[in-house]
Amino acid sequence: MRHSKWCEIDTQRRDKQRQNAGTMWRNLLCLSLHSSGNTVLRPSRGQTGNKPQLDAFPHPEGLSSSQPYIGQIFQPTHSSEFPSDNTYPDSFDEEPPLLEELGINFDHIWQKTLTVLNPMKPADGSIMTETDLTGPLVFCLALGATLLLAGKVHFGYVYGMSALGCIAIHALLNLMSIARVSYGCVASVLGYCLLPMVILSSYAVVFSLQGSLGTLLALVVIGWCSLSASKIFTSALAMEGQQLLVAYPCALLYGLFALLTVF
Repeated sequence: MRHSKWCEIDTQRRDKQRQNAGTMWRNLLCLSLHSSGNTVLRPSRGQTGNKPQLDAFPHPEGLSSSQPYIGQIFQPTHSSEFPSDNTYPDSFDEEPPLLEELGINFDHIWQKTLTVLNPMKPADGSIMTETDLTGPLVFCLALGATLLLAGKVHFGYVYGMSALGCIAIHALLNLMSIARVSYGCVASVLGYCLLPMVILSSYAVVFSLQGSLGTLLALVVIGWCSLSASKIFTSALAMEGQQLLVAYPCALLYGLFALLTVF
């Protein structure tokens, strides 16, 4: 009698634990569904199998787009809202070359060099107004290198006198001409006209210029450089009848380079 009573109590206790465990798992399931955005009816203790509302889930027909799919597999259709890469005008094929972006034009450099080498050739004002410092830097470096071959380390003098001379000629041209001229244009013209001085310095590597012949050659080169520079300035700035006025300060500047070359 007592044994059957203990068995009945143990059975009731197990049923109650089993019921509590089922209620706890149903509550956890409801919380997880509610956190994911699905509204579900919260079950009560007396209900064992409540189902979620049907309106909480989207209708399958609402998932499909309003427009029919007309593309192929692995080839989706492109909408006008997102254009393809081919519609953009910028591409590597249409970009200018690197030398053109840097302002280096070998054709213009060659034309300027020929204009300096031939003082009687008329200068093209549109080309001479460009700020091209590639040729002047090369000629200044070549002048310093030829002086170094002759045993004269005058790189600092070459660049220092070039900078001061460009500043002086720039101020003088702005006072004499109506049109304004940039400092880069003045430096470009004076640098290109330094080419005859490079030739004289190259001659000084082999032969000595300390004599009557060297003095005569130096005077010829000074006149050559100043005549070419004044011709380009008067052509680019429309300074008619003022070539000799421009040639005089240019001759003083190139005379300093001739002194470095001869002595």
